[in-house]
Amino acid sequence: MLSSLQADWEDGLAARRNAGLLRQTEVLQPLPETRPYFRDAQGVRLLSFASNDYLGLTRHPALREAARESLEGSEYGVSAAPLLGGVRPTHEALAASLAAWLGVEAVLLFGSGYLANLGVLSALVAVQDHLFLDRLAHASLIDGARLSGARLQRFRHNDLDHLETLLQRPRKGRAWIVTEGVFSMDGDLAPLPELLALAARYDAAVLLDEAHAFGVLGKEGCGSLDHWGLAAEQVTLRIGTLGKAFGSYGAFVAGPTLLIRWLQQAARSYLFHTALPANVAAASLAALELLRGGDARRQHLGDLRDALQLGLQGRSYLPSTTPIQGLILGSNEKALQAAAQLRAAGIYCPAVRPPTVPAGQARLRISLSAAHAAEDIAFLLDALESR
Repeated sequence: MLSSLQADWEDGLAARRNAGLLRQTEVLQPLPETRPYFRDAQGVRLLSFASNDYLGLTRHPALREAARESLEGSEYGVSAAPLLGGVRPTHEALAASLAAWLGVEAVLLFGSGYLANLGVLSALVAVQDHLFLDRLAHASLIDGARLSGARLQRFRHNDLDHLETLLQRPRKGRAWIVTEGVFSMDGDLAPLPELLALAARYDAAVLLDEAHAFGVLGKEGCGSLDHWGLAAEQVTLRIGTLGKAFGSYGAFVAGPTLLIRWLQQAARSYLFHTALPANVAAASLAALELLRGGDARRQHLGDLRDALQLGLQGRSYLPSTTPIQGLILGSNEKALQAAAQLRAAGIYCPAVRPPTVPAGQARLRISLSAAHAAEDIAFLLDALESR
């Protein structure tokens, strides 16, 4: 049995390699600089355009100091699930601060955004329900939807006419619309005002993943709802991560106390995961203060985006109002070749290929950070021009 399985795995790896879909981990050592420089396993210095550290906080000394202070006289890990003694005062302080920032009743912390989406969808959406999911939604939302057992229907990306067609069909059970505030690969925004109006018309609940919106959009980085001038009560729940604009690690779900209490009882990825280390929560709490007061960082990020878009004119790319700019290459081979050429110039921007993006849309996902300088954009554009 094992030998036949081994042959299947070898064939599968070979097929991925031949299709340009084989992936491998990359060992990168951060360099002691404020800008996102790394050194690879061969000792080559690389400027990264691949991180989700949108506000440049992950290297901020305030996060390191907060984590260090939390560790003094305390433990490194909590070594327990949240409901079995894994919650510390720092966790509670972080949850309360996040709730106050977003203007919601309560927040529940998770180990990662993936765990949060699995937990929320599987705990709230019943088998008899109908779940309408944007076709470009993150893999964690797709997996959570499947785990719920509900009838899953995918609507064309940001196509509200298609979504309404699906909502008009007869159904039993509740209707749930699941989308992202900012889509992780295209960088575009969901049309939330129209989507929420449609949800109200058809009595559908809305779950909003704000992983790539929190910290970047809205007043004090409050995300998509604030960007569009919408109220927190207009969505059922919002999911955010601490590993992107916060520069830390973990995730949270924000909404009414009743739903948060239910998730504590029913979300298996919350019940059975080891809680975040308290020092990570402490660093996230420090990051929240920097994020809320980060208008200058957001302005700088917008200036970098504008400069990049100006230099990319005439190329096949996906312009967005966010730090995510997708340079479409088409084939896997072309994307891999472009990434290799940038790397030879001293830039780390790996190729993104299916299934992360649709077939035929392999690309370089250029991710900007407030830690970048104007000359970094010029450096990237020069490297792209020489391709």
